[in-house]
Amino acid sequence: MSLFRRGTTLGSAMDAGGRSARSSGSTTVTSSTALRQSVVWGASRLRSDLVSLMPVDVFRKASGLSVEVAPPPVLVEPSSFGDGQPMSIGEWLGATQMDIDQVGNTIGVIAATDAFGLPAQVDLVPWDKVRIRIKDYKVHTYWIDGEKFEPREIWHERGYRLGGLPVGLSPLTYAALNIAGADAAQRFALEWFVNGSVPAAILRNAEKSLDPGEAERTRRRFKASMATGDVFVTGKDWTYEAVAAKAAESSFIEQMEYSDVALCRFYGVPADLVDVAVQSSTVNYANISQRNLQVLTMNLGGALNRRDTALSRMTPRPRFVRLNRSAILAMDPVTRAELFKTQIESRQRTPDEARGKDDVLPLTEADYAQFERLWPTNRPSQQQSSGGN
Repeated sequence: MSLFRRGTTLGSAMDAGGRSARSSGSTTVTSSTALRQSVVWGASRLRSDLVSLMPVDVFRKASGLSVEVAPPPVLVEPSSFGDGQPMSIGEWLGATQMDIDQVGNTIGVIAATDAFGLPAQVDLVPWDKVRIRIKDYKVHTYWIDGEKFEPREIWHERGYRLGGLPVGLSPLTYAALNIAGADAAQRFALEWFVNGSVPAAILRNAEKSLDPGEAERTRRRFKASMATGDVFVTGKDWTYEAVAAKAAESSFIEQMEYSDVALCRFYGVPADLVDVAVQSSTVNYANISQRNLQVLTMNLGGALNRRDTALSRMTPRPRFVRLNRSAILAMDPVTRAELFKTQIESRQRTPDEARGKDDVLPLTEADYAQFERLWPTNRPSQQQSSGGN
């Protein structure tokens, strides 16, 4: 049975101090190397900012309609920075989206539950402090700073997924697993991600202590197996702790020497939105709203749907969560005015509703009187209405 199926511990070393650095040729690569690519930071920042701007709307079904209801407290202030320093849902969403885009996962400890047994407080933890034990393709336990947690005690959202893998992948990790190439840089990255052949790793037997001779024999067997990409067969209850995941991912960026445009593709962000120069395109947008709609639909649509589903787990059924995409569909003033005019004339919206969207008070009787004085309503005379009799 393969080592991964039997039991694997996955984690990432994102130590800003570079403790998990690895050397690639003449370049020392640390977990923060990827962020030196301004495009990687810009794309992650843009996605995080957009998600943080979206209000969290909660609905319930009633007579076939979605009726908006008040969100639970956890979707208003899900955590805190300290006593008297609440963490708003916007900050929380932005931080979790940054984690999902950078490492493919976001992890939080469920510090409190409500009367329904649902999360009432979720305290986020740094991904580099987390180790996840996987057994038979399922999450078995979490370890955070050496403390053990059961899956029910942890809030875990995942990014890009592969079948049989219960953890998420970052866009770059996913790309490395799916890109087939012939050059040495691609082979290097693929060997790490597929076979786990990294120099910085821990192979641990939880059943017994090994004497130096047994440990050395096991190390040689494991190294020989991984070097050829073969399956490593071992005794029971071994765990494999990959402690250089982000370092290898950073090396993947550097060695492949991807262009800024290619990195934007990995992160699903239009290059021009992060100030990357692109050649002229035949696709033109008539206004700002069309551009924003394209970003929401084509670039963020899948990620937002996954987040809707995850956040719905914080509400009692049959309620559900929908991040309000309309909040960032900014329109230029002319387009916005034309939209409201069409909605009012087609009886989809009242004038007061349209004014409310611009934070303007409803019209008063004095306002209506002034409108009538300035633009009198054309009414047929009594003689015309009676047919001239």
